Amino acid sequence: MTKRRALLSVSDKTGIVEFAKKLVSLDFEIISTGGTQKTLTDNQIETVGIESVTDFPEMLDGRVKTLHPKIHGGLLGKRSNEEHVETMKKHAILPIDLVCVNLYPFKETIQKRDVTEEEAIENIDIGGPSMLRSASKNCESVTVIIDPIDYETVISELSETGNTTLVTRKKLAAKAFRHTASYDALIADYLTNQVEEGEQESLTLTFDLKQSLRYGENSHQKASFYASSIPTAFSIASAKQLHGKELSYNNIKDADACLRMMSEFKSPTAVAVKHMNPCGIGNGKDIYTAFMNAYESDPVSIFGGIIALNREVDAKTAEKLANIFLEIIIAPSFSEEALEILTKKKNIRLLALEMREQKDISEKEYVSVLGGLLVQEMDTLVEDETTWKIVTKRQPTQTELEALVFANKCVKHVKSNAIVIANNERTLGIGAGQMNRVGSTKIALEQAKEQLDTAVLASDAFFPMADSVELIGQSGVKAIIQPGGSIKDQESIEMADKYGITMIFTDVRHFKH
Repeated sequence: MTKRRALLSVSDKTGIVEFAKKLVSLDFEIISTGGTQKTLTDNQIETVGIESVTDFPEMLDGRVKTLHPKIHGGLLGKRSNEEHVETMKKHAILPIDLVCVNLYPFKETIQKRDVTEEEAIENIDIGGPSMLRSASKNCESVTVIIDPIDYETVISELSETGNTTLVTRKKLAAKAFRHTASYDALIADYLTNQVEEGEQESLTLTFDLKQSLRYGENSHQKASFYASSIPTAFSIASAKQLHGKELSYNNIKDADACLRMMSEFKSPTAVAVKHMNPCGIGNGKDIYTAFMNAYESDPVSIFGGIIALNREVDAKTAEKLANIFLEIIIAPSFSEEALEILTKKKNIRLLALEMREQKDISEKEYVSVLGGLLVQEMDTLVEDETTWKIVTKRQPTQTELEALVFANKCVKHVKSNAIVIANNERTLGIGAGQMNRVGSTKIALEQAKEQLDTAVLASDAFFPMADSVELIGQSGVKAIIQPGGSIKDQESIEMADKYGITMIFTDVRHFKH
């Protein structure tokens, strides 16, 4: 009886020696190549080189070694098809029953600093994916493995029954095809970026499972968290959890919203988020002051919220944070004293994430719709304040101008229709997600009603009518920033002049649906 044959060619050598020894004990002949063959030989495991199988030398710097009928015929030949069997005999092609292959480290290569295009290209595996695809296509007879985590299952089944089950072979084949699809997607993305291709005729995306979630937005919805295959440094996926329960689906979405808001600010800043909207944003001379400003923006809504701070959390700030029920605190770091204070709270999640390095925040964002996907650039536009137009008679004071800049940064992260009332230190009132702009204006004014003397107001889009401006004028707010662009802009300008309001048009809209 002909020995069964296993082809082993791996870049990840984890567990390969023990796996090969067990295959040999189960009477498998081992075919191997290059570094894998050397590793096995060094561990006294007998192998057959690829050249001995193909009767053809490895060539072109290793680019061609497994692309041969005696390899792919041995993988693709159907054992149950008499014509296939006869053809294989005629051409002296022996079946290969098991393939264990993982691919050249393309992903790791392109993440290296200063990697050259030539180096990236040389790490595109051709033979490996070809073998995986051939073996997977013939999973009726061939076992294919791409992940050391599956060695134990395969050996266990081989030991118990002499073969793997068809169910296992199908699962492993599907996993191999997912693996090659992800690998090809990374290559396609890299080459597309190299030639600066814009809109592509097809979109290939790949993400890696980071975490299985207990449930989604609601307890009856299943959910998972996938991270970009090429890690994004400034992202919730890259944060290090120091304490607390696992993140939930809603935690992750809120934390992501927190980071997007925080990306606007360089000075010490604290952002508090509830249900994807800010309930308070504050800045200050230090992180304690910034947090207190954010807290005082809305001390009611912050309960059960998520906080991001862009400086280390010290003991003084931690004492204040510990007095509030919070789901998550995100910061670059926590002092030892702060950790001691905060970790006394069993369930609070503490995440560490460097916030000064935000070079990769300009990535595209994807939104699923039934039967499709919307793709757009993230709204990371840094507005040129020199292009803003003061359209009213009264000019803003320097303090008002500082507050308008701050409010304008905040309003772009509030669900539209969005209104933000603020001073130059913190938000005072936020109206979010209303079906008309008057509704959002009323909510923001109601929240800020005791603090309107020095307040300014930002709108994410133009006022379609003068009614909101009239409400603002009656409240006592004296400065507005908005995109402009309505056919009734002049009515809003005249209403602002009536109440002595200074109003700036930015010509930039920040809808957030």
